[in-house]
Amino acid sequence: MAIMKISNLMTDDAVLVEIGQRILHRRLDLQLTQADLAEQAGIAKRTVERIEAGASAQMSSMIRVLRVLELLQGLDRLIPEQSQRPMDLLKRKGKVRQRASSRCREKNANEPWSWGEDR
Repeated sequence: MAIMKISNLMTDDAVLVEIGQRILHRRLDLQLTQADLAEQAGIAKRTVERIEAGASAQMSSMIRVLRVLELLQGLDRLIPEQSQRPMDLLKRKGKVRQRASSRCREKNANEPWSWGEDR
């Protein structure tokens, strides 16, 4: 089976199947059985079977599998640490952003306030 490139055009189910196939190939490259992987990861063999079949799994189970398969460092590339831009730090006086601001406030910032009955 050829390895596909994961893209935004794929359905969620197709992405899960592709991830499962990649995990299967990595497990075989390391000469591990499903039972070996499950034991080392501290999860049920059925969970390994489900992951490799493209079924949904708990994130903690996936992390354990990736750790055993020596693929955990890939998560660091998948979701890189967000660096703070110096100008943003100055604007927020060194405070780290805790929530996103609403976009509708930005659009309506120049409009005069009203009760909304005019619309």
